[in-house]
Amino acid sequence: MGYLHIGQSVMLEDRRIIGVFDLDITSQSKITRQFLNQAESDGVVLTAVEDIPKSFVVCDHPYHRQIVYISQLNSSTLARRSAEQREALEGE
Repeated sequence: MGYLHIGQSVMLEDRRIIGVFDLDITSQSKITRQFLNQAESDGVVLTAVEDIPKSFVVCDHPYHRQIVYISQLNSSTLARRSAEQREALEGE
């Protein structure tokens, strides 16, 4: 089992990650804005941001339908970290 560091000492279990999304690109969509607004009103948005938010990560959760993490790292950085983690685990 691996973990993905998304910033601010937040580590996510990789098997729980549903998707990593670029905030600039996806926030242009009305559906994505509605999704994020609903997640915020449901209280399932957690931040790992000290600076400008650049991406969000949707994870499944045993007690909620899903949790949304806001990250200051861009989605390509998170995707690269995830791929490196998978390669490291496969090499063991």
